[in-house]
Amino acid sequence: MALVPKITHCYFLRRPIGQIVCTAGLKNIKKPPNYDHIVMPERPRLKFVDKVPTFIYNHKTPRTTKRLDLLRGPEEIHNYLIHKQYGLVALSGGRMNYRHFETIRFAMMRKLDVKKMFAVWRVDPPWLPVTKKGLGSRMGGGKGSIDHYVTPVKTGRIIIEVGGKCSYEEVLPYLRSCASKMPFKCMPCNEDILREMKEKEEREARDNINPYTFEYMIKNNIGNCRQWISTHVDYKYFGKYL
Repeated sequence: MALVPKITHCYFLRRPIGQIVCTAGLKNIKKPPNYDHIVMPERPRLKFVDKVPTFIYNHKTPRTTKRLDLLRGPEEIHNYLIHKQYGLVALSGGRMNYRHFETIRFAMMRKLDVKKMFAVWRVDPPWLPVTKKGLGSRMGGGKGSIDHYVTPVKTGRIIIEVGGKCSYEEVLPYLRSCASKMPFKCMPCNEDILREMKEKEEREARDNINPYTFEYMIKNNIGNCRQWISTHVDYKYFGKYL
């Protein structure tokens, strides 16, 4: 008889009828990491980059070739994380123009919590001129005028570095969003991921049981392959960095 008023009351309130059982158990809660050793910089946001580099007054703007040598091969200097936390690493060569810099800067400016996080550039502002001729212009007449400036990036180059009092899972969505908008392949990384990539490359070269590698075939001219390989790239990197 006591159950009828309760059911009627719940029906009129349109609430689900259920039973709540309170239980107690043991929980193993992990201790939060300590970020006392991290020093925050004065400017936590990404710096604004110039669209056109600054030249000397009364000096003619230089024009150059494509400089594809700046895109080929591995990065030998800026291939590690200075702050030993998180960043964005390039997996192939490419060029970054002013719009790519602004895309990363706006994404980090909107989503990054500057009270406990920071981000720094690891690439130079656009400095390499790219020329372009007008639509419908005839052949000849010399080199075209400068259209825009780019920054060449090699494989393994750290593009930006993110750190602060935060975990890798917190900044991973921001870095993935920036990586998907780049003109070349890149991925989010931390110190452990970079170490694993280097160890994997060394392990594959050490444990390889196939003697007919790309390097062996080029050095011994198997199948007369020297007629069709690239002289500047394949002889130096043996097909590793395209």
